[in-house]
Amino acid sequence: MGQFALARRDYAAARQSFAALTLIEGGNPQPWIHLAMACRAQKDLTGEIDALQHALTADPHDLMALILRANLLERQGLKHEAAQAYQAVIAVAPALDKLVPDLRPALQHAFGFRDRYQAQFGDFVDKSIADQGAGMNGAELDRFRLSLDIEFGRKKRYESRPIGYFFPGLPTIEFFERSDFPWLDQIEAASDGIRDEFLAVLDREQGFSPYITYGSDQPVNQWAELNNSPRWSAFHLLKDGRPVPGNSANCPLTMRALSGAPQPEQAGRTPVAMFSLLKPRTRIPPHVGISNARLVTHLPLIIPESCGFRVGNQTRQWLPGKAWVFDDTIEHEAWNDSDKLRVVLIFDIWHPHLTPAERRLVSAMTIARNEFLGTAGEFDL
Repeated sequence: MGQFALARRDYAAARQSFAALTLIEGGNPQPWIHLAMACRAQKDLTGEIDALQHALTADPHDLMALILRANLLERQGLKHEAAQAYQAVIAVAPALDKLVPDLRPALQHAFGFRDRYQAQFGDFVDKSIADQGAGMNGAELDRFRLSLDIEFGRKKRYESRPIGYFFPGLPTIEFFERSDFPWLDQIEAASDGIRDEFLAVLDREQGFSPYITYGSDQPVNQWAELNNSPRWSAFHLLKDGRPVPGNSANCPLTMRALSGAPQPEQAGRTPVAMFSLLKPRTRIPPHVGISNARLVTHLPLIIPESCGFRVGNQTRQWLPGKAWVFDDTIEHEAWNDSDKLRVVLIFDIWHPHLTPAERRLVSAMTIARNEFLGTAGEFDL
């Protein structure tokens, strides 16, 4: 008998002995993982499949067993099954920097395979339905395209995630249609006068304060760079539901314009309005707002080039005098990459999908909450 045949006979005997020993091991997947690797080295496909099946039966979350199964399916050319298997690897694995160094290349390979597969899948679907969009309006088509981008991993799925009060049943909309807010016409028409009032208070250099003001004993997380910094500052007109003495009196035209907006009524909390100043080369990190019971309005006043704003998957550039309304409980961020000051008038409004009765209840709930806590609280945008 040749040496190769003897090796195969000895390997088969070893497999039988190993299978008997693993009965003692119970739910430990490690012996089966070692057997699967030995089978792979011997090109014993049946044995490798069987060993991995036993390993994952013992522990369906074992990372090494999941990696070996995905590798096996990829070697077999079963790309759909391999993609699912690599997704299972990604779901179970810790962050790359938390993983033992020996397994990092395997996890990077899993991400690469998953990403290539999703790109091929998405391209195929895009081409297959390219003619189906005829006759659809722009909003319908954009919404469907976004669904595909999320489905194939080209974009993230964003939801309303307020850090405070959440009102269920309201739609998750990043930027609302401008036509839904006809009262903005009068505010936009007053934008030149509003900007002049801001420039006047800017010349006086009084009443401005950092937007982020965490104390030294509080965790600042993503706000470390901007905490108590004038790089992102505000001139508050309405704060915690009340006009700010001095500031609001210096901006009568702005205050009259704001009175035409459906401002929320939450005692000690809203309405809120301010001039928001973002200094050159400053970025506001991704974050979410307090409550989805109200929305946030931007009226751009001074907008240099290289400024931008993102809400969820949509990125826009401000245009002076052109307002927009967005849901700030969806992740958003802003930047000023220019060498000039950026200024926006920011104020909040009721969410338009709340009924008058629901608004009254939210207002009453806020009063009750304040009474229980013995404080009016704070409600910055």
